[in-house]
Formats: sequence, structure tokens, C-alpha cells
Amino acid sequence: MTRVDERVTVWVSEQGVPQRLVWRAERFRVTDTPTRLSPTFPGWQVEAAFDVAITHPPTPTEAWRFQGTSETGDTLVFDVSRDPWGQQWRLLRTYA
Repeated sequence: MTRVDERVTVWVSEQGVPQRLVWRAERFRVTDTPTRLSPTFPGWQVEAAFDVAITHPPTPTEAWRFQGTSETGDTLVFDVSRDPWGQQWRLLRTYA
């Protein structure tokens, strides 16, 4: 697992499910069924010294985990979240 915390572009279906992602000028097609992550999912925070849920209720955040494959055949698993106040997506972590 690699923690990333970078802005990415994510295309979603009409139902809001991720279909494509662009990260570091490389396009990845979603090649499995995305899984919605909840704020109670272990390690969902980008970087925290402690679990903020101990002192604060979870912030409603749309977050997903999915496998993506690039045009060159590289395959990674991505955890992404959408800013609840805007339309920006953040890449939280990748798995090789």
C-alpha cells in the first residue's frame, strides 16, 4: 500500500460509480466492480496520527476502492474520495 493524497480526475456513471481515473497524466479504466468505502472502514483517512472518529463524528465522504488498468496494461487498486464541498477527487492510496 502506498499513501498518495493527490488530486485526480474521476469519471462516474449516471449512478455515481467510478468508471475511469486519470492520475499523473495516465488514464486507468475501472476493470472490476467498485466498492464504496465508509468512514468507519479501517484506514480511510489520508494521514492521521489517531482515529478522528474518537473525538469527532465521521465527515460524510464519498469514497471508493476499485481496480484500474492503464492503456499499457499496468493494473493498480485505487482508494479515492470526493471532497464533500466540491467536485474534486483525491487519490488516497494505491495497491500494486
